[in-house]
Amino acid sequence: MQTLGERITALLKEKRFTQKELAMMVGVTESALSRYINNERAPKLKTLANLATALDTTVDYLTTGVKPETDFDEIYRLVARSSYTLTEAQKMQLIEAVMKNK
Repeated sequence: MQTLGERITALLKEKRFTQKELAMMVGVTESALSRYINNERAPKLKTLANLATALDTTVDYLTTGVKPETDFDEIYRLVARSSYTLTEAQKMQLIEAVMKNK
């Protein structure tokens, strides 16, 4: 069974991020991220959510290794969690794209 650190490592490779890049995106130090990867420390929930967002996955996957089926509720949660970083124009583009594909 994979650990949290192994899942983070695999996603780092898949996304082609360095640990430094991921640490910056998540808002932690490189040494803190290294501790998560080496399973020496568990991230706080907010950090876990930021890791999931940066790695384009879910907290559920990071913690359990189970990939949920993609559905509207999951997409809604991902967008809602990230919406504070979107500009008003980006929000409108997102709404238009969702409405077209409904």
